[in-house]
Amino acid sequence: MKKKVIAIVLAIAIVAALVVGLVACNKPAEEKAAFGGFAPIAKANIKIGLITLHDENSTYDKNFIDSLEDARVALGLEKSQIIVASGVPEGDECYQKACELAEAGCNIIFADSFGHEDYMIKAAKQYPNVRFAHATGTQAHTVLLPNFYNAFASIYEGRYLAGVAAGLKLQAMGQINAPKIGYIGAYTYAEVMSGYTSFFLGVRSIVPSVTMEVTFTGSWYDETAERNAANALIQRGCVLISQHADSMGAPSACEAAGVPNVTYNVSTEAACPNTYVAGCRINWAPYYQYLINCTMNGVTQVGFDWVGGFAEESVELLEIGSAAAPGTEEYLEAVALELMSGARNVFDTTTFKVGGKTLTEYLADVDSDAAFAKDTQVVLDGKFVESLYRSAPYFDLEIDGITLLDRQY
Repeated sequence: MKKKVIAIVLAIAIVAALVVGLVACNKPAEEKAAFGGFAPIAKANIKIGLITLHDENSTYDKNFIDSLEDARVALGLEKSQIIVASGVPEGDECYQKACELAEAGCNIIFADSFGHEDYMIKAAKQYPNVRFAHATGTQAHTVLLPNFYNAFASIYEGRYLAGVAAGLKLQAMGQINAPKIGYIGAYTYAEVMSGYTSFFLGVRSIVPSVTMEVTFTGSWYDETAERNAANALIQRGCVLISQHADSMGAPSACEAAGVPNVTYNVSTEAACPNTYVAGCRINWAPYYQYLINCTMNGVTQVGFDWVGGFAEESVELLEIGSAAAPGTEEYLEAVALELMSGARNVFDTTTFKVGGKTLTEYLADVDSDAAFAKDTQVVLDGKFVESLYRSAPYFDLEIDGITLLDRQY
């Protein structure tokens, strides 16, 4: 099958005046501190370290590794200017590895897992002339180190579009009378909750009576647990499965059972041709390129939080699978236009309820202190404004229509 990726170049051109370009941060506040400068570093002297929790067998880590290779090629860097350190646990091993990379001459060091953050901060304090960037983290805008940054993407929009594709599949299957779908998450973190909620809202935009059951594995990468979770959901009557977990466990279980599957990070069209519908991913290459260019040009204020979206090509839809409903690609392109122009919002509070009530206000844990205090009003003009006040998601509400079967913190 010819690979069909959702291309929204036309959409970007149409609404270019309405979206923010490749910037350090999309939140309204200005930088909270003034720093000294970083001297420019010649392209030939750039050296980048990437710390990953697992390796290329994890779809999540593979996405980071592949995106860095894409950025390297785009910028004309040599392979010798990249060091990938895989299988680094979320503990002091991360600090030690970050220090090793700094001592090896890396002037930019990335880490890809939530639990790496404290150890990256520790290393950033020790090596003030090295830039440390952490994906999915929450502390950069409160720690205020000039060489430590967080980055993410508005992937909830990609999840929503993947949900629309799932809804179209249910419709094509004749599953329009209160169908039940399933979702496998790693933990009940806001990142996962934001993802499965936006996916569900996308499905419900097509099939309003749908409900969803969510189960958690307690691990970002556990192929056996993910396969077992998918099988359990199928046995409970779920007619379509999606996941925020990083192995082929769930997709392979869906293929064996003949149950449609919507993926994250990678397409499974080749491995699961009968059940793969669609998917989405964060393309990290734009952020890699942004920070590398800032480093080469001596830009100091790169932003404590960076959020990429469709305009930056940071949010991507994967290929449309053979199992998708006819017309899915064209429908998603139209919805993407609406999201980019603001005509549609993923977390429009008129589209969901919490405990039977419409959400009118909500304090989210944005600043992530030790007590996880709810500190910031995030419902503005009838919308839950995800990723406005920091890059990492903070949507942690349990909305009506979604049942959590268990919890893993």
